[in-house]
Amino acid sequence: MKLTTRGHYSVKALLDLSLQPGYGPASVKAIAERQGIPAPYLEKLLIELRQSSIVISIRGSQGGYRLARSPAHISLGQILEAVGETIDPLPRHQPNAEQAEDWVTFALWNRLYKKLQEALYNISLEDLYYDARSWQASQGATTSFVV
Repeated sequence: MKLTTRGHYSVKALLDLSLQPGYGPASVKAIAERQGIPAPYLEKLLIELRQSSIVISIRGSQGGYRLARSPAHISLGQILEAVGETIDPLPRHQPNAEQAEDWVTFALWNRLYKKLQEALYNISLEDLYYDARSWQASQGATTSFVV
């Protein structure tokens, strides 16, 4: 599985929101500048995340986007699903009924897929935040936080 730009930018934006006092709100422009994401592209991703109830949009001069719930209750699987990421191991693959090794390979990939999917839904945004902070601290960084 490879995390595409959509998935990567979505996670970066949500990690950015997790740093906001009370988890937001933050403007698209501010997030885009801090994380190096093109603002129009980020706006589209945030709309998809809003439609999946991961973020809430707030109107007005002090508005923007904020997390809909705490980072501990937002999983990586939910984020990726919201922006259309898939982890299908063998899309539309039908094993050859006469070749046992094809069935074994098919069964193996399906088991791995189920384990990966389980892991994605058990990793929270909060987990990713602490992983990023730990890495940052190990590199000697103390202030800025760009994912």
